Amino acid sequence: MPKLKTSRAAAKRFRKTATGFKRAQSHRRHILTKKPSKRKRQLRSGMMVHETDVNRVKQMLPNH
Repeated sequence: MPKLKTSRAAAKRFRKTATGFKRAQSHRRHILTKKPSKRKRQLRSGMMVHETDVNRVKQMLPNH
């Protein structure tokens, strides 16, 4: 049986935590001057992968 390979694209996008998988929030990279402080502050918090997508992420990250 061959080795299980980790999807490198998924490994760069998701991090395993004690309760699930953490993901980055979009719209936080550039053109921040026109966005209100409230919006930027809310984008700062880490997001978790939705429970319907957890099995898909686990399949892409078998060794995590």
